[in-house]
Amino acid sequence: MSTYIAPLRDMRFVMTELADLDALSSLPGLDEVTPELADAVLEEAAKLAAEVLAPLNKTGDGQGARLTQDGVVAADGFAQAYRQFSAGGWSGLSGDPAFGGQGLPELLHAATVEMWNSANMAFALCPLLTAGATEALRQHGSEDLKQRYLPQLISGAWTGTMNLTEPQAGSDLAAVRTKAVPDGNQYRLYGQKIFITWGDHDMTDNVIHLVLARTPDAPEGVRGISLFLVPKFLLNADDSPGQRNDVHCVSLEHKLGIHASPTCVMSFGDKDGAIGYLVGEKNKGLAHMFTMMNEARQKVGIQGLAMAERAYQQAREYANERVQGRLAASRSGQAVAIIHHPDVRRMLLTMKSQIEAMRAFAYVMAADMDRTHRHPDDSERARHQARVDLLIPVLKGWCTELGVEIASLGVQVHGGMGYIEETGACQFLRDARIATIYEGTTGIQAADLVGRKLASDGGAAMSALVAEMRSVALEAGQSTDARLAPIGTAVAASAQALEDATKWMLSALSTDIDGALASSVDYLMMTGYVCGGWQMARAALVASKKEAAGEDQEFHRTKLATVRFYADKILPKVQALQTAILRGASGAVDMSIEQF
Repeated sequence: MSTYIAPLRDMRFVMTELADLDALSSLPGLDEVTPELADAVLEEAAKLAAEVLAPLNKTGDGQGARLTQDGVVAADGFAQAYRQFSAGGWSGLSGDPAFGGQGLPELLHAATVEMWNSANMAFALCPLLTAGATEALRQHGSEDLKQRYLPQLISGAWTGTMNLTEPQAGSDLAAVRTKAVPDGNQYRLYGQKIFITWGDHDMTDNVIHLVLARTPDAPEGVRGISLFLVPKFLLNADDSPGQRNDVHCVSLEHKLGIHASPTCVMSFGDKDGAIGYLVGEKNKGLAHMFTMMNEARQKVGIQGLAMAERAYQQAREYANERVQGRLAASRSGQAVAIIHHPDVRRMLLTMKSQIEAMRAFAYVMAADMDRTHRHPDDSERARHQARVDLLIPVLKGWCTELGVEIASLGVQVHGGMGYIEETGACQFLRDARIATIYEGTTGIQAADLVGRKLASDGGAAMSALVAEMRSVALEAGQSTDARLAPIGTAVAASAQALEDATKWMLSALSTDIDGALASSVDYLMMTGYVCGGWQMARAALVASKKEAAGEDQEFHRTKLATVRFYADKILPKVQALQTAILRGASGAVDMSIEQF
């Protein structure tokens, strides 16, 4: 298995040139965020990822987490790594300074999330869930709960979880049955939750669960769900962990991948009831939980990028080392490393170009999130919020689907050796596979994009996005650099296809809802590819100017070649997806169940 090396050059390029880190420093609270500070953070994160987390990835996969009589025990080395992670302040990088966080921009946090997940996705899931729990509590918790729990979560002294689904519920949260019975100023919870990532472990001295449950007088359906904070250990008067609460992990799931991340079945209230505290308003739990869910969906989208990057690094290294075959155009007859073969180069560039498109898309959205939270102008905050709301399901769905595809392509580059566990290539595929499923499957993301986001504003946010794409395409087409013209043409055609598909989708929502939903995943993937092309075209414009100015010419020439490949070989998928979308359900809902 190759050693993970953070792609710092491309990260810096995207952060400074596309996400405009300098402009973020003018926002309230970010005046100290200089390029020098960002570089220092990235360098230190890269060291921790490469030297501490990555070496545990393969061993953790082989050993896995274990359930003992005393609870879940993390794989060897994980507890020590987590203590180092927490001591470095990484849990609170973008956390609220009022509760001990560093208050750095989400853009910088996104880059570290990519590193943690590339190095060791199973480990990175723990702070990912904690970040979501922290944000939900910060936005909706009472002042008392925030004062008692947020400093410990933000510091990483404690970790957080999200407890949504149950055996009978799956993704249908209206079917949640866990009960929360009032008991003075607290509640006692009874029920079982499944698929709880890092639901129990021995890396910290407390685990804080955010749990969806129903009070006795709650109405049926999602309108009767409330959100509760349930600690593994109740707090003493001095807020230190005290008595064990009535919540336990009763089993661990046996999974395809992420073996070192315990996926727990959690039981609440086997004895006297698990003591919990209401977060936010009663019967508003699902809305409150979506604060955490959206936070998690953004991070899971970055997971798709991260796993693709790791798979690419492994494949690239193997392709440089593996000597096999001879080039058809060569007269020497000598065997060469497989990276010289045209099809291997095609596979590697397919991986690289889409990774760079995903990174640009994800980081620019992270900067949009910063502007949503911090911009002093109300209208600007609203504009960026509309963009984030529209594209969160695209980020989550498109990047995780590509993460699986690219990890699979990494196995293909290895040939037969990719199917052998010793090389490590198949672990990335196994680990990446879950990301398209949790926090809402790709189908759920697509239904959200089409049924909620497009429908809510009649496509206004998408129209504004397409207009920006056209502007970038026009600039590329008018450039004096002849290399940019075909890129501009490809992006313009893709933007037109997206606009046409959006018009069809808006019409179908009122006339053919089954057709709209049957085409929704194609529409989500199409939007992702076009967004990737838009950001890659922006990158090409910057790279052309910097190369002409003599700045880091090799990097910028490589960027231009990578963008051209994306425009020539990846963006044509948009036209095929448009054709599929315009054909609606095409029999998918007309066949009888027996015909399947």
